[in-house]
Amino acid sequence: MLTFIGLGLYDASDISEKGLICIRNADHVYLEIYTSRLMGASFQELERHYGKPIHLLLREDVEQSPDEILLKAKTDRVVFLCAGDPMVSTTHADLRMRAAVRGIRTSIIHAASISSAICGLSGLQNYRFGKSCSVPFPQKNWFPTTSIDVIALNLSLRLHTLVYLDIQDERYMTVNEAIAILEQLAAGKKMHIPLYIGIARAGSADPLVKAGTADTLKSIDFGPPLHILIVPAELHDMERSYLEMFGGL
Repeated sequence: MLTFIGLGLYDASDISEKGLICIRNADHVYLEIYTSRLMGASFQELERHYGKPIHLLLREDVEQSPDEILLKAKTDRVVFLCAGDPMVSTTHADLRMRAAVRGIRTSIIHAASISSAICGLSGLQNYRFGKSCSVPFPQKNWFPTTSIDVIALNLSLRLHTLVYLDIQDERYMTVNEAIAILEQLAAGKKMHIPLYIGIARAGSADPLVKAGTADTLKSIDFGPPLHILIVPAELHDMERSYLEMFGGL
């Protein structure tokens, strides 16, 4: 049996009671740390709270070499943990399908996801979001432009864009860095992005939400990670009022 368990947004206490019971009854516990992370709890704190030893997984462990997980799930109770909600990431959906092909039973225990939390934090209406995108750290001879194409398309359709920010080992992209990259890409397309919304530490006791122009947000210290960015389309009156109250617009 392979059970995918979402851990929520920020710390060890975000997990559901159902998920916690499942972990404590498991034979093997795996945690992937490449799509997102719980910044409000250390690895050791998670082990203490869950009462189980945890095996950490990198991207290649899941996407290229998942045999260890699948072999154990054939006979034992295996749980696969991730920050947020499990099936928001396509890499998790792929692992579930691989398990099904091998005749392994699977289940999902859901949790809060950043894709829904942003609506409560920003006041933007969830049905007005288009395709999401991500901004990776540029590498030597590699500067992907997909994000600005997605944003341009969404804006043309009057849809908001959720922009995921890159995680590399212990390096976490900030709102400020992401805006600088997007502004460079937008300039190359002779495109103007009038408004951004930056969010930091969603799910914590002190999340920060700020809306404004590129220059305004680039001057703000958003503090510790994780950060995420929204490029909104034209705002409805209620969305604007909410951002004025809770996002400093």
